[in-house]
Amino acid sequence: MIAPAMAFYGGLGDLMATTAMGEWDCADEICIAVALDSWKPTRETRLTGQRNTGRRYVFSNNKLERVDPPLGRRWTLPAPFGEQDVVALSLAETITISHHLRTPEIRVFMNLTPIADLRNPDTPVPTAADESGRSSQIFLMDVIVRRGSEERRMVARGRDIYAISAPIVVEATQRVVNDLCKTRGVVAAGEAFDAQDFLNSLSPEHLVVEIL
Repeated sequence: MIAPAMAFYGGLGDLMATTAMGEWDCADEICIAVALDSWKPTRETRLTGQRNTGRRYVFSNNKLERVDPPLGRRWTLPAPFGEQDVVALSLAETITISHHLRTPEIRVFMNLTPIADLRNPDTPVPTAADESGRSSQIFLMDVIVRRGSEERRMVARGRDIYAISAPIVVEATQRVVNDLCKTRGVVAAGEAFDAQDFLNSLSPEHLVVEIL
């Protein structure tokens, strides 16, 4: 049975990094920046945050270690976000990407606005902004794979990080049922499926993916 982490966190970033990696057998570094214009968390998100109070996993020097995340940095994101202060986090991509892509360094960052929303106990839960049921939240995921002086960059844009998880899960389920998998077992999204084809199936209805 294939059991990939299939959601906005874990699945999408892994598919993008796998696509950007392409024919390279290794990379010097994979960096992912997640930018949200706001984050109105669900009750389940808050409960998860309350449980995750210890040290997180960081992949550095070819090792997955439970340590404090590295320091943040400035990141120039594509429109509409532009230059942002971002903080280093340990998200699911740290685990999924290190499972199958050869690189000694994986860095995951997020801009500060959604983190402030998440930490504010008065931030309301998400509400639908139109008939689609999606909230008005705008997201952008920026993935850079570097080898030597060469960089490959992919960007995904869309609305509502919770809503995009459902199409990703449904697409993965359909591919499993139709035996459109590259391998079986406990594997990451980019390991299980044709990453580029998977992303194409989500665009442009659910998100827009660009190669920069």
